[in-house]
Formats: sequence, C-alpha cells, structure tokens
Amino acid sequence: MTEPSILFLRACLALLAMPVYLLSFLGIWEPFCKKIFFPFFLEKLSAVHERKVKKQKQELFHNLPDFKSPSGELKLLEIGTGCGPNFQFYPPGCRVTCTDINPNFQQGLSRSMNKNQHVQYERFLVAAGEDLHQVPSSSVDAVVCTLVLCSVQDVNGTLREVLRVLRPGGVFYFLEHVAADRSSWRYFWQQVCYPTWKLVFAGCCLTREIWKNLEQANFSELSLRHTSVALPWTPIEPHIIGYAVK
Repeated sequence: MTEPSILFLRACLALLAMPVYLLSFLGIWEPFCKKIFFPFFLEKLSAVHERKVKKQKQELFHNLPDFKSPSGELKLLEIGTGCGPNFQFYPPGCRVTCTDINPNFQQGLSRSMNKNQHVQYERFLVAAGEDLHQVPSSSVDAVVCTLVLCSVQDVNGTLREVLRVLRPGGVFYFLEHVAADRSSWRYFWQQVCYPTWKLVFAGCCLTREIWKNLEQANFSELSLRHTSVALPWTPIEPHIIGYAVK
C-alpha cells in the first residue's frame, strides 16, 4: 500500500473516466452533474441506502419528539435535503425547513413530500451548509444532516452554523460515511478512488474523519457510534451515526 501504487491506480482510474475529465475541462460536466446526473444518481443511491439503514434511522430518530420547544412545536432544519429520504422518520406535525446547495432535486423531493404528508413543510432554501444566513440564530429545535458532510466545503464551518441555528438544548442528528481504518485495504482503495470519485459525484470526499470534527465541536453532549453500511461496488462502507446536543 505504497504511495506510488496509489498514484498509478489513480491514473488508471482517471484514464477510464477520461470522458468525464474532458467534459469537466470544457466546463460541461459540473452543470450536467448538478442538474441531471447527480439528482438521478442520488435518488437511486438513496433507495438502496435507505433499505440498509432503515432500522438504524428509526432508532436514531426515535427520541426526536423529546426535543420539542416549550410551546410544543418541533421546528426542524434539514441540511442537504436532496430527495427527502428522512421525512418518513419525522414525527407528525413536525415543521420542516429544507435546504440544499443544489436546487435540482424538485421531482424527487416532491414525490417524498407527497408520501409524507404527516410533516408540515415550511420552505426550501438554496443554501450551503457553511452559510445558513437565511435561518435566524437559535430558531430551530433540531437539525438533521445525512450523507452531506462528505461534500461540504468546510465541515467545521457547517458545524458552527448548526450550533448557531439551534436553540439551547436543541439536537443535531447525523449519519455520514467516513474514512476507513488507515491500515485497511478499504482505506487504500478510498485513496485510489478519491480524485475521480470527488469529480464524478459532486464533491463527495471519501477519506474525511468526520467523527473528529464532531468531537472537537462545542456540543454539550455527543452520542456517536461507528457502524458499517455495505454498498456494493463502492468504496463507501464505514459510517458514523448519532446525535449531539447544543
């Protein structure tokens, strides 16, 4: 597992993905990816991923009603909503504000909203996780972020925004794929795939150790565990799941 072998295999993979690199060089790939490819891919991936993590998500979100505000309302902000795979786990009457940096998920998002009419949808904001200025400070009871911190520009900046928008005592739920153990073959292949994977899949980074960012953030309580979610023919398997309280 030497650096030269990683570089050689990266070059081989880049050769196989040469059409994408060429389209990227011409400025065509990014708009095509954001508007057509990634929304389509993410909806298909979400369907597979949801089958594998449904029980874990049910367990994760089971205490969500405990974080209602004193008025009895539960205001929830979801970062990187995508096509809305988490809506089914939210309690009835929950008021949801959806955000995503990519505004091209409308079809999948509308389908998910129609299936989950027990939730009140407040608004959709086009916003990056690192810049939620449209959301007032201390204004939400819960923030949810699943399979998003892998692709934000700044993980720590996103966590600072989470802490800002949460009211004192509010909760942040997360489920993210992360780097494998550095001594493992899986980490080796994550390193090999990293540049091409990031280009093809809208900035998704395979080797982030996101649990470290969460441990260093200023949450008063952190409940985090490492788990495994096998997605065939992908370098994604190690995940972290849990919640943190402001």
